[in-house]
Amino acid sequence: MALPPLNTLRVFEAAARHGSFVRAAQELHVTHGAVSRQIRLLEDSLGVALFERRNRAVFLTPAGEQLRAAAADAFSILTDSIDRIARRAASSTLVVSCEPTLAMRWLIPRLSRFQARHPHVQVHLFAAGGPIDFKRTGVDVAVRRNDFAWPAHVHAAPICDEWIGPVHAPSTDTAARRRLLHTATRPDAWQTWWRVSGLARPRGRLPEARYEHFYLSLQAALAGQGVAIASKLMAGDDLKDGRLVAPEGFRRDGSAYCLLADAPIAPDSAAGAWLAWLREETAATLAA
Repeated sequence: MALPPLNTLRVFEAAARHGSFVRAAQELHVTHGAVSRQIRLLEDSLGVALFERRNRAVFLTPAGEQLRAAAADAFSILTDSIDRIARRAASSTLVVSCEPTLAMRWLIPRLSRFQARHPHVQVHLFAAGGPIDFKRTGVDVAVRRNDFAWPAHVHAAPICDEWIGPVHAPSTDTAARRRLLHTATRPDAWQTWWRVSGLARPRGRLPEARYEHFYLSLQAALAGQGVAIASKLMAGDDLKDGRLVAPEGFRRDGSAYCLLADAPIAPDSAAGAWLAWLREETAATLAA
């Protein structure tokens, strides 16, 4: 069966929601008679009464109540979809949240390459990690490592695997190369390294230094204060420029980076362009 004209459904939904032809007419800026005619057309096309008319009042019949619920849902979905499309078309801004160390040591140095390729997209970058409330923060997409659980309604698109390895400055002296640099944000980094690399933990009690954040442990390694477990993404530029060395190489640690969003990421959207670029850039860094 062909669907009734959209306008008749729109008039019906308004009349059903208000419980009044008069108030529906006021909302739609038409006459009371125009509303009555559209409802009659709809009832004739369906072959069933949708309203009972008693003492100048109207009441939904069981069939009318069923159609009201369906029409309300349909118009809600349409309104939401049209709003998203309009906002995407009208706005060239992409609000991105990214884990702080990844943002500082990998993303920001490459951001100009994205903007050169997509000059119509203005990226607003915020440094943050862990769970995110997209509606409250206004963030469009979030770059996160999958080391925490996110809600089922959040859409996650894979970017790349995480590769880790021990790094230190070339000038680090022999004593400092025995000092393990730890970070509170990745407390099991060294244990993970020994597990995935198959290398035995050095015997005896090793000197240690502990830092609050991953970024600080990498800075300490650059300063020659010891050996830190680094993400290859975050240490890649320093390795390339000779400020750090990774004598044992890097291994996958079983985690991965994802791009989180509150809706599926369309390939032709700004978020889709961002995802494709992230995949390309991370692949280049990890292959170096």
